[in-house]
Amino acid sequence: MNLSRISSMRLIPLSFLVAILFGAFLLTLPISSADGTWTNFVTALFTATTSVCVTGLTVVDTSSYWSTFGHVVILFLIQIGGFGIITVISMIMLLSRKKFSLSERKMLQDSLNLDTDSGILKVLVKIFKGTFSIELLGAVIYCFAFVPRFGPVGVWYSFFNSISAFCNAGIDILGSDSLMSYSSNPLVLFNTMALIILGGLGYVVWFDLASIVKRGVQKRFLPSQIFARFSEHTKLVLSFTFILIMVGWITIFFAEYNNPLTLKDMTLFDKLTNSLFESVTFRTAGFASFSQAGLSNTSCVAAYILMFIGGSPIGTAGGIKTVTFFLAMMGIITYIKSEDSNIIFNRKVSDESMRKASVIMYVSMFSVLVFTLMLDATNTVNLQDAFFEVISALATVGLTRDLTTTLNTAGRLIIIVCMYLGRIGPISMAIFFAGRSKPKNQRRYVEGKFFVG
Repeated sequence: MNLSRISSMRLIPLSFLVAILFGAFLLTLPISSADGTWTNFVTALFTATTSVCVTGLTVVDTSSYWSTFGHVVILFLIQIGGFGIITVISMIMLLSRKKFSLSERKMLQDSLNLDTDSGILKVLVKIFKGTFSIELLGAVIYCFAFVPRFGPVGVWYSFFNSISAFCNAGIDILGSDSLMSYSSNPLVLFNTMALIILGGLGYVVWFDLASIVKRGVQKRFLPSQIFARFSEHTKLVLSFTFILIMVGWITIFFAEYNNPLTLKDMTLFDKLTNSLFESVTFRTAGFASFSQAGLSNTSCVAAYILMFIGGSPIGTAGGIKTVTFFLAMMGIITYIKSEDSNIIFNRKVSDESMRKASVIMYVSMFSVLVFTLMLDATNTVNLQDAFFEVISALATVGLTRDLTTTLNTAGRLIIIVCMYLGRIGPISMAIFFAGRSKPKNQRRYVEGKFFVG
């Protein structure tokens, strides 16, 4: 039994839970609310959960309900939620020059979902430097839109929005309508999209892009030559991310083109921009440039798929992840074609990766069905809206068809559990309770006959 692994697998979910409870405690205090009164614990718990789990669903208006202190607490929870609690603690240890034990390195490796702990402290530093650099640049760009409108406080709004967008949290303090008042502002929309995509690509892809592109530019390689030098993981993430965004963009553009509740009254440029923004934000971000309640049935189905898939591994995005979905689908195709191996970019995918992808996908699908039924049983809701809400919570997206604020206490607790599971993963929760052990002596059984299909 690998004690260090079991310890890390249990400590990671616990670290998120502790952060949520501590954040909820701070948000209940009178200093956290705008009117100086105590906040209901379920409301504070919901807000802390959506912040730490970088989801974005809210039961109260973030901009008006919470005080400046409350906003700082929420932003802090978003930032540590985006990094992961273990990652933040490890960085503090590194800054204090504390030596890492083998078990601590293993724990950090598990929290970052890496397959090796080699050079992991250097990776940790690069993650923090890269994150803060991108968030700072995003905030500077936002300032050109927010400072002229809000004055000096626009700088604070810019930093809040930049961190929230990069962490794929989807929480803002600009007002009660998310980014709907900026639906005709390409600077705000494109900056938000860039931050969402960068956060969702994953740290491994960042480092690969930075090193290969820099070398390619120095040696004057063609774009195709640069792409060929990427790792197979980076190639898959970039290719599949591009396909998902393009398919979502085209689908939403045509589905909503004449919809009076969404895009109909916009100019052609704004229709193109907002449908692209919608395709990007469906991938776990949670910002909205128009009301989700008015989406057509076609767009809702597209939303279910895009939200469920989410972003890419080892990043700030949620969902089952692009690589997971691709491998699960690939396994089906490989079986149909009666092929023995799963090959991507001339590289074989391990059987363990294929099994893990299938398990994550099927467990996540089962979770969506169970929690949707629970939400429908405890609240008077439209089934389409309930599906949207549950997938949004489990995939840590944060978009809603105006359902979140209408939920009763039971419904809010269900969504809290969904957001928590979405951040740590249903599989991680199963391991948390069951542990992961391998029997010393595996019994061998005679193969039985089972008729399938």
